[in-house]
Amino acid sequence: MGRVAVLGASGTIGAALSRRLAARGTELILVGRNADKLRPLGEELGQPWLVVEAHSAAQLEAGLRPLAESPGGSLSALVNCIGSVLLKPAHSTTDDEFFQVVQTNLMTAFATVHVAGKLLRENGGSVVLFASAAAEIGMFNHEAIAAAKGGVIGLGRSAAATYANNNIRVNVVSPGLVKTEMTRRLWEIPANAAVSTQMHPLGRLGEPHHIASLVDWLLQPENDWITGQIIGVDGGLGHLLPRKRA
Repeated sequence: MGRVAVLGASGTIGAALSRRLAARGTELILVGRNADKLRPLGEELGQPWLVVEAHSAAQLEAGLRPLAESPGGSLSALVNCIGSVLLKPAHSTTDDEFFQVVQTNLMTAFATVHVAGKLLRENGGSVVLFASAAAEIGMFNHEAIAAAKGGVIGLGRSAAATYANNNIRVNVVSPGLVKTEMTRRLWEIPANAAVSTQMHPLGRLGEPHHIASLVDWLLQPENDWITGQIIGVDGGLGHLLPRKRA
């Protein structure tokens, strides 16, 4: 496997994935918008890091191309771990808030596909995007994030069809509630954690390694006949009705 660009590498899931891949000996390009968070991870793993606004395809390509073409192996995959959480009903969500959700979640995913379509066309490769169980099941106060992540699902399927002839695989991971820094207020407070846990049929919340292990698996060359899939890693949240627990 060649180099893997991990977008949102300094987030909880991005860092877990980066550490897992680095332990395999995979060459990485760590991408994020905060140098103070990226630098320690890059130094820890001995991997190059890139500060860029990933919603801009032009900026992302300009930053990745020199690293992707430098000695040490060509780029073989892009993984977009970037995301945000906004829990508000539509009537309380401002235009600016909605735009930020779309920019963070959908525009970065589109930019990832845009760049992959240019940098992976010659040798093929893999793209992994992140959606959410909230885009597959109606959940209260999730209108903005469900709209953006629903767009990611549509984008992933269409891009998988478009780039199949170039041997570029595109898959989408759709998590439930995972214990990350971003979601801390949803699981650290006991009352919130109890409600969130009950929504998941398996009766427990996700951990970063649950997501990182699936993405790692999707990237491995032996799994190169998988494309266009929306894969839930969600404790059953996206498709199952939980049984009431005593």
